[in-house]
Amino acid sequence: MSFDRLPTYFLSHGGGPWPWLPERHTVYKELEASLLRVRDEIGEKPRAILMVSGHWEEADGFGVMSAAKPPMFYDYRGFPEHTYSVQYPSPGAPDLAEDIRALLASKHHTTWLDGERGYDHGVFTIAVCMYPDADVPILQVSIRSDYDVQTHLQLGRDLAPLRQQGVVIIGSGLSYHNLRNIRNPDVARAESAEFDTWLHDTLTERDPDRRIAGVLKWDQAPSARKAHPEEDHLVPMMVALGAAENEPATRLYHQDDFFGATSVSSYRFG
Repeated sequence: MSFDRLPTYFLSHGGGPWPWLPERHTVYKELEASLLRVRDEIGEKPRAILMVSGHWEEADGFGVMSAAKPPMFYDYRGFPEHTYSVQYPSPGAPDLAEDIRALLASKHHTTWLDGERGYDHGVFTIAVCMYPDADVPILQVSIRSDYDVQTHLQLGRDLAPLRQQGVVIIGSGLSYHNLRNIRNPDVARAESAEFDTWLHDTLTERDPDRRIAGVLKWDQAPSARKAHPEEDHLVPMMVALGAAENEPATRLYHQDDFFGATSVSSYRFG
């Protein structure tokens, strides 16, 4: 079966288990609306969604989620008790997982199947908004804990053939991820806006070669290390970009008052 080439996405996923919290309808209203727009532009339900979340790191290579019924992984603290029993029972995709493992191995990546890994909140918060019936198979590929930019761009390039096999590649992170500062509006406003402006200009206004050159030096951008003291939530963007590196980028969500004063964005590539 042939498929049209699907776009790839870098989606800001918000904090903790927000779809099950009252602030879903205030703080997260615009983010949720953007996720529904992503679903609508994808159109027909895809064969599967491949998520690359900032919440799954491995030191020596890339794990591939292979469970037929992935469990939940409640990777957050300090939230209401009921959020540690929420369920998102989307099926996994074991056969596709093996295909991805073999594809990455053929490209000389160290890779393996992980049958125990569950959906972290970078996955299920996005998925429950886009597909509340949990009727689209989802699997994950980890990021590498060294956060090497070139390695993750190459990971995206090597995953790119999946786009013509009905698989949507989503990098799930956050365009501003300084948890200490995000609740301090006077601090977060300036540093998030500076980095967000650079990110938007780099992704959408530069030709492919200059865009890659900018991303390779992302930590020299204005307020880069203030926006990302560690780049675990930016690395998924590099994978999504690598999988569509010669195609245009479009900002499909932007908010400059997230948590009161923070600038956050999401992008489509292709």
